[in-house]
Amino acid sequence: MTVFYVLFLYLYAPIYKINNMNEIIFSKQTEDFVRTALEYCVLVEKHSQGERDYFIDNMIKVLPLLYLKISIIPPVEENYDSDLQTKVSEEMYNRVETAIGRLLGNENFYLETFHPDIRLSDSPVAVKISEDLADIYQDLGNFIAVFKNGHKETMNDSLALCILNFEKYWGQRLLNALRALHFIKYSDEPE
Repeated sequence: MTVFYVLFLYLYAPIYKINNMNEIIFSKQTEDFVRTALEYCVLVEKHSQGERDYFIDNMIKVLPLLYLKISIIPPVEENYDSDLQTKVSEEMYNRVETAIGRLLGNENFYLETFHPDIRLSDSPVAVKISEDLADIYQDLGNFIAVFKNGHKETMNDSLALCILNFEKYWGQRLLNALRALHFIKYSDEPE
């Protein structure tokens, strides 16, 4: 057996065996995603007010991991009529977005090529990295707050909603922010 085959079995084979709610919400894939999502939220809350290079370096590491971890969770169906309350307030969102914006300064903006308004415009659309990261933080923060309560029905529905939001919205924003942060870190231009 090759190393790659063993790695494939470790990462993907359990996906095909999972078929009920308890198995999904308590699976290794979900556990790994929850841990990574929590790590992301802590990083954004605590280190967005710290050193710029440290923040960028850690974001470049955690964003691809977050993308991978949510991508390998098996499909989850919303089974209950759960009242999933939002825990990340507008004030918390603004605090995170502003802190990241200050940390990145002039490098906070990048040109977005996948923005829906690009079809209606003759010029590129400028987007903020800080807004992308704050949007991800808001969704993950809401997910973690509900998931940690330990009620199977709301855990299931919060996971289903988080995956749906990833597919429809913040997955693309994660990739865009990663691309922009990669450029900042490895660009030859002076800061």
